[in-house]
Amino acid sequence: MNFPSANDWLFSVKTFAASMLALYIALAVPLPRPYWAMATVYIVANPFVGATRSKALYRALGTALGAAGSVLLVPPFVESPYLFSALVALWTGSLLYLSLSDRTARSYVFLSAGFTLPLISLPTVTNPTTIFNVAVARTEEITLGIVCISVIGSIVFPNKLGPTLIARTDAWFADAAQAMRDALQGRVESAVMLPRQQRLAAIVKQLDVLLSQLSYDHASPKVVERGYSLKERMQVFLPVLSALTDPLSAFRNSAGAALVPQFEPLIADVVKWVNAPPRGRQVAPESDPEATSLRARIAALRLAPPAGLSIWDSALLSNALWRVQQVIDIWQDCHALRALIDHPEGTWQPRYRYRHWLLAGDRFYVDHTFMFISALGAMAFIMVSSSLWIASGWHDGASAVSISAVAVCFFSGLDEPAPAIFRFFIATVISMIASGILLFVLLPHVQQFEMLVLTFAGPFILVGTLMVYPQFSQIAILVGLFTATFISLSGSYDANVLEFTNNNLAVMGGLVFAFVWTRVTRPFGVEIAAQRLLRLTWSDVARAAAPQPVDDERTFFSRMVDRLMQLLPRLATSGPHHHPSIETFRDLRVASNAFDLRHFRDSVTTDVSSVIDDVLANVRAYYELCIARRKRQPVPPAMVDAIDAAVERIAEHSRPAAGPDAAPSFSSEIRLRDALHALVGLRLSMAPPALRVPARLDMPGAR
Repeated sequence: MNFPSANDWLFSVKTFAASMLALYIALAVPLPRPYWAMATVYIVANPFVGATRSKALYRALGTALGAAGSVLLVPPFVESPYLFSALVALWTGSLLYLSLSDRTARSYVFLSAGFTLPLISLPTVTNPTTIFNVAVARTEEITLGIVCISVIGSIVFPNKLGPTLIARTDAWFADAAQAMRDALQGRVESAVMLPRQQRLAAIVKQLDVLLSQLSYDHASPKVVERGYSLKERMQVFLPVLSALTDPLSAFRNSAGAALVPQFEPLIADVVKWVNAPPRGRQVAPESDPEATSLRARIAALRLAPPAGLSIWDSALLSNALWRVQQVIDIWQDCHALRALIDHPEGTWQPRYRYRHWLLAGDRFYVDHTFMFISALGAMAFIMVSSSLWIASGWHDGASAVSISAVAVCFFSGLDEPAPAIFRFFIATVISMIASGILLFVLLPHVQQFEMLVLTFAGPFILVGTLMVYPQFSQIAILVGLFTATFISLSGSYDANVLEFTNNNLAVMGGLVFAFVWTRVTRPFGVEIAAQRLLRLTWSDVARAAAPQPVDDERTFFSRMVDRLMQLLPRLATSGPHHHPSIETFRDLRVASNAFDLRHFRDSVTTDVSSVIDDVLANVRAYYELCIARRKRQPVPPAMVDAIDAAVERIAEHSRPAAGPDAAPSFSSEIRLRDALHALVGLRLSMAPPALRVPARLDMPGAR
């Protein structure tokens, strides 16, 4: 770890200044619990002003919603403690479900509303007549902290989010360029492939939140719109690049490769184009003559392949060249959009268009089953812990339930929440020790607010510098939050050792129970989550190959892509030929090729449609078998034979039928080519070159 930079120290000092300002105003008003204002600053603080503003707004809205819910629930139900506990659990679980369904910064509204209600309502059950005053006071204290950090962050050396967004995208470009070079040069079995794919997918996932915060950074709507367009193309980059590797490898290993001497120089020039510096600041289509030249060479080779190629080799060549052009298009689009973020006055026309998926940021895959399990687990935890508190009659049990409910809610979206809850517990222990030293050793000697600021400056500024490091930020934020909370500053010094100890033991006991509860109820882990996502992908492939129509194919496929971006970070490598990321990308291509074949079969003769139906039936049966056995199965030879038979039948239709001058119409030629592309894609996806695909498909009359 590097030592904190000047910007890190500046952020920490600004955060501490905002917390002291909030504390000073809360003491001056006075508010009942001024330390809530101080603690809120450490919850909301972020090094970037846009992120701070968005989180502040959503925290304020969530707090108001949670406080209103407390006022509505406590008076009528407090006399029925178990029913009241059930309603608190239902409220928290429902809002947690809504939070998990939203992958933007807006999700914090629902999350904060979910845990704010137990924080406010549970401590008041012994004196329910105070609920309105308590709800108003908590809202005022939290809002005061929000306003202070927002103002200080905005006017004192504001740190814009834009440069960080650019840095993340530039890191993506560096990895993506290397991935392109590896794919074009055939280095797809590299041990670094999966980590690189996971980094690319992780950056795309991070952009969901960053872009949702960018509008709070005073970025122009045009820049925000182009940021989303860039993120959308970054998301489909990996599937497009993966689709290139199989036909490229198969053609290089085919007998026909020797008949196309132009092919390897073309690929070498594409690699040089990728290695060249980013294309200028102009983004018009004609601004990159090298890319235009590469497209022209690809088109010429596709339209007039050398004589002597078999049908199979011609189809491989056409498929590989088509995929290379897609990669060029999407790469040029990404560079153009990256340039437009720096120079928004330019114009842009997309080069890359794909018929299967919608390039739209709201086509997310939402795992409702996982969300329901997470929300149900949080609800059950609140019910059980509340029942134990009620049965024991422990006065400080409200603190145990409310703080542990916060921990359970915060980490319910993780595949393995228990380790995060344990870190929450560690942060609580550190905070208890730090607050005990401050409260009973140092603060008795403090008489003025200025001395209080000096006493707090050292530990809180040090904690603030750690908040900017991802590996420490979670614990640092919690230490700042709980240290401020456990000190419980008010207008006069009235520390009580017994009360301090009881309250902290209650919080620690609640967190230990939360950790044990999560270990017992959520033992699934990353591997189980990955297997579930993989089976859902198989189910979608089976649907794509089924005769029943899919309502909205483009949305359906876009969600498959999004699910793949969620699956990649969970994958672990498993051998050179059965690399899980390669196989999952192939599943995606099987689905797209199945859609193409379904569309093609409706416009052909019965004999051709019957062999296509046979292919689709085999695909569907294979993936249904994988689902039933909960494991990827070997591809049956009958499926490969069915695909080969379909290739031969369609190849016969593409040959002249009435003499050398007869040929299919232009529209028929396009359909036949697309059908061959789909079948070749299926053949390569189901039986990759390293396993079964022969160098040449011998068919009668092959040209």
